Amino acid sequence: MKAYQSDIAKFEAAGTQVYGISMDSFASNREFAKQNELTFPLLSDWKRETTKAYGLYNETSGYGNRGTFVVDKEGKIQHIEIGRTAIDPTGAFQACDLIEQRKAAREAQKP
Repeated sequence: MKAYQSDIAKFEAAGTQVYGISMDSFASNREFAKQNELTFPLLSDWKRETTKAYGLYNETSGYGNRGTFVVDKEGKIQHIEIGRTAIDPTGAFQACDLIEQRKAAREAQKP
């Protein structure tokens, strides 16, 4: 989360909204966000619904795997990273940048 916060200006410049989702409680997430000075929303998936829906929930351990999903404005997933690489915002930012480039190219082609 700290890496995403460090690069938040890049995401904002690309017209992107960053959200964090954790299976911890709202209170725990609020404290974590405060301690790490996060300016983006940190949401609670206390019931594990989102974690399960995105295929990140490990039934055996009861924990969620780390994951980064880039979802475009139409609600389509454009990029997924699972595991340790999900901590690094580079791939997510590159995916956001590519989405913006495609959008600009479409706009340039309009009469």
